[in-house]
Amino acid sequence: MKPRLILFLRTGMYYCEDTTTGKQTSLRARNESEAATILHAKNESFRQPVLNLQIARAYLTASDPAMSTRTWQTVMDQMQTHGKDSSQDRCTRAMKSPDFDTLRGKNLIETNAQDFLAVLSLGKVSVAHYLRRLHNLAVSLGWLAVPVLAPRLWPKPQFKDKPGVTLAEQEPILAAEKNPERQLFYQLLWEIGGIPERRRGPDCGKH
Repeated sequence: MKPRLILFLRTGMYYCEDTTTGKQTSLRARNESEAATILHAKNESFRQPVLNLQIARAYLTASDPAMSTRTWQTVMDQMQTHGKDSSQDRCTRAMKSPDFDTLRGKNLIETNAQDFLAVLSLGKVSVAHYLRRLHNLAVSLGWLAVPVLAPRLWPKPQFKDKPGVTLAEQEPILAAEKNPERQLFYQLLWEIGGIPERRRGPDCGKH
């Protein structure tokens, strides 16, 4: 069987070339024997991906029998037990989101970066937040041998502008508030810009 990668030397450094794509990559080795060892490992990873997974499963199962069967739903269940009652309630609601459905039944050991990127591509800040929490919990518990995503691949939160309270919404709030001091406080927030100007109506300041 023709190897996927072939070895060649350039300016004292060994490289490999993918015979399928033509892509060339440095092996960061100047010693031929070392380069050949690295090349052999890379070719094996292409030739026996299923076997490699089975071997990895066997090693990991020896130290943690549940490693080969543990899914992301297990991590979700575990995360819902952390923190105060209010935090647990928020987490429980978040974990019910259909955005996580593609991960629920997936084994941790079989998860790759593309699985996470597919969820992150939805562009939802809350989903990214809880996915990262799930990932970090799995790593900290030793349920992931290596991180699924490197830190630099996690998207930075892009928060949307929060809608302000309109005058029509402010008036019933004031009417329902029976504490005079708090009522004045709400009015003060309105007058000093606690509510964004763009959200104020034409009669702002008239109460």
